[in-house]
Amino acid sequence: MLTTDIEYYQPNSLNEAIDLFFQLKHANKQPLYYCGGTEIITLHRLNLIRTGAIIDIKNIPECKIFELNDHFLIAGAAIPLTFLEEINYFPLLRKTSRGIADHTARNKITLGGNICSQIFYREALLPFLLADSYVILAGLDGVKSLPIHTVFNQTLNLVEGQFLVQLHTERSYLSLPHYTIKKRQQWDTGYPLITFAALKKDGQLRIAFSGLCPFPFRSLEVEKELNNRQLLIDERIMNAIKYLPSPILNDVEGSKEYRLFVLRNTLKDILIELEAE
Repeated sequence: MLTTDIEYYQPNSLNEAIDLFFQLKHANKQPLYYCGGTEIITLHRLNLIRTGAIIDIKNIPECKIFELNDHFLIAGAAIPLTFLEEINYFPLLRKTSRGIADHTARNKITLGGNICSQIFYREALLPFLLADSYVILAGLDGVKSLPIHTVFNQTLNLVEGQFLVQLHTERSYLSLPHYTIKKRQQWDTGYPLITFAALKKDGQLRIAFSGLCPFPFRSLEVEKELNNRQLLIDERIMNAIKYLPSPILNDVEGSKEYRLFVLRNTLKDILIELEAE
């Protein structure tokens, strides 16, 4: 639980949440938007974040939507990960999110909470990067719909007072051939080593990674090399690795060398699997 000196607010609309944020900011409360809350509680206990006020967006209708219309899958930021598993609109998203923590934790972890997390894994983001989704953001200058690749660069880049409301994904992406796997060095529910998510669209492989570098990513340069069928698979993988956007992680979950070993072998499996479809 959070300490009693932190004020708690639960607005019922986007405008109310934004107005609250700036009122509390002017009162020097250092407000934070709260969606799932598991990370805020943990980091506050460790004195890694400071706040005098929490704005819980889980009661805002737009943040609780998870529905499929004629054109898009609309996924609200306040949807728990377990809900994504129960209503399987986007199989790649369902399979990827099921690898996050355990079932009890996923009851609390929300889609927006995972994507906006300070923990670098943020695996729920990967399917949206592959599907060229749109992010819906609310802030002082209103509600905006932006392509995810214009907003996400190592993290979701939000201006002060802005928060994630929804993600919109075109229906055409939902049923594409896909592959996802989470590699761990330790136990079934421990932190991952690398999470891979892949889609095949128009005969081309798209792939996104979490746990390989200090942030989740999708790289067009990596994909270009992996899709070069004039070369053998091992050569394509070797060339693709040259375009990783950051040095490979080397931490308690696994050494750089071990991650590189897992990366090469898993990419080979993904290529063989998806190119056969």
